[in-house]
Amino acid sequence: MVNLGELEKIIGYTFKNKKLLKRAVTHRSYCAEHNERLEFLGDSVLGCVIGYALFLKEDHFNEGSLSRVRANLVRMETLAEIGERIGIYDFLRVGEGELHQGGNRRPSTMSDAVEAIFGAVFIDGGFEQAQTIIIRLYEPMLNQLTADTLSKDPKTMLQERLQSKHLGLPQYEVVDVRGAAHEQEFVVEAVIPKLGIVTTGVGKSRRRAEQEAAQKALTSDAIKNL
Repeated sequence: MVNLGELEKIIGYTFKNKKLLKRAVTHRSYCAEHNERLEFLGDSVLGCVIGYALFLKEDHFNEGSLSRVRANLVRMETLAEIGERIGIYDFLRVGEGELHQGGNRRPSTMSDAVEAIFGAVFIDGGFEQAQTIIIRLYEPMLNQLTADTLSKDPKTMLQERLQSKHLGLPQYEVVDVRGAAHEQEFVVEAVIPKLGIVTTGVGKSRRRAEQEAAQKALTSDAIKNL
């Protein structure tokens, strides 16, 4: 049995009601007492905390960009990144079949558990405690926020960069889909013919793969030298 006390140390919060944390890391494939209701609550708390954190950064973001930045910060990919960073997969309780298929490392499963933990902290310690934990886990991302980073996703930034130089829009094409239906991995190419750029992105969704391909294009010498 995994010691959830280690997870408490990682997130920086000790639960008064240990059952809440246990439920937060329990996937529906494991038993009926799973984390979906806590995830629902955590999603609401997360949106409020991140919204307020962004509001305090008013020098960086105008009203039009706040929602876009918040959406980037609370999306599944970002939560899964936090889950990877804290090693949430080592503490997840998933069914044997799900575990055999690597379900404890599935981005959606990790992101759901992170939100469920936020909900569990909110119930156990109140809003201020939940806010403290969320800000602590998001601190690396919040500290690097500028008007040119998470305010716009890579695809948007690449499109605007090309349009400012009167160049054609990038073309995205799915060149491969790997894995079983429940665990597909998309391979997407981004092509910018006039600049001779071809980059490849891989992701658990087509959108994520496109974003990765766009990010690689943005860092290419041809784009940097425009």
